[in-house]
Amino acid sequence: MKLIVQPDSGVAPIVTAIKQARKSIDVLIFRLDRAEIARALEAAVARGVRVRALTAHQNRGGSKSLRKLELQLLAGGVTVSRTADDLVRYHGKMMIVDGKMLHVYGFNFTALDIEKSRSFGVVTKNENLVNEAVKLFAADFDRQPYTPGYERLVVSPENARDRIARFLRGARRELLIYDPKASDDAMLKVLVDRMKAGVDVRVIGKVESKWNVPSEKHPDKRLHIRAIIRDGTRAFMGSQGLRRIELEKRREVGVIVTDESVVREMRDTFEEDWAQTESGRKKLKREKKKEEKELAAAS
Repeated sequence: MKLIVQPDSGVAPIVTAIKQARKSIDVLIFRLDRAEIARALEAAVARGVRVRALTAHQNRGGSKSLRKLELQLLAGGVTVSRTADDLVRYHGKMMIVDGKMLHVYGFNFTALDIEKSRSFGVVTKNENLVNEAVKLFAADFDRQPYTPGYERLVVSPENARDRIARFLRGARRELLIYDPKASDDAMLKVLVDRMKAGVDVRVIGKVESKWNVPSEKHPDKRLHIRAIIRDGTRAFMGSQGLRRIELEKRREVGVIVTDESVVREMRDTFEEDWAQTESGRKKLKREKKKEEKELAAAS
């Protein structure tokens, strides 16, 4: 498994994966304004790759841009299907290459998300994850029901609440969370319970104030990721966060990460970001003063 860290990685991992496709590309698209990605998909079609794009039936910007995108993709030879309208929004972001490699993203294919936002993506060849993603894509592409079959692929609304709640409850030492707007009462109660049990819980993003969970705004970049790093050994990364609408009313896609090198990289990124927050700077200042006092006492 590999980690994509935005804005550091940029568009290259996505375009490279598309260029390397030999047989098929299945991609979920909620927003797209990066011309390099559109051109790469069209070039894949030109060299004989079957490209299918599943576009959202709506997004916050309205339907005009989505319909324009569909026409552009169709003109390039891409087979396009539109999601059903049974959910408030189809907001998942993933790509499957040759039925063997799965990309799950927290970001959209836009300049704002890729160039100016903190976000993650993961790339995996895990056969169980890939096969489950293929099943999900086929169900949504054909507007058929989806039944979850592999617990590490987290899909809203079918299994996300249960899977993420269990993931949080499993923490013994630490929960480091990126979430733009955590507000689900049941999930936040789990965080408070973990804090009472001695777990270090920190959130970069926003938490509903009544819960008194330690949180800080991202110090520099726009936040467009939902991620949870647990005890430095496991992580969750996806498009759904600790909000009821994202857990129960929208199609969202996430993955449980068990590759400890990827988890470590996610944790290092979080700690680097936290060090730049107000709380992080205060802690660094306290540690520096303590070190100066110890040095003075020793001399």
